[in-house]
Amino acid sequence: MPDFECRLKRYRQTKGLTQEQLARLVGVRRETIMRLEKAQYNPSLKLAIDISRVVEAPIEEIFIFDSCEQ
Repeated sequence: MPDFECRLKRYRQTKGLTQEQLARLVGVRRETIMRLEKAQYNPSLKLAIDISRVVEAPIEEIFIFDSCEQ
């Protein structure tokens, strides 16, 4: 199973946004942002794109999916 790392909190804080503000800007609940930041939730492609646009960072720098080779 691939490992998931989320660096969203760092980028969100750099932009001076609260979880609530980011959630409102991308159309999700604050709980979704909280779960993303704890790497408990994998975002849809649309959500990942929306977040990357708001925090002005590439998707692949925010959401890291490291698949294990078998």
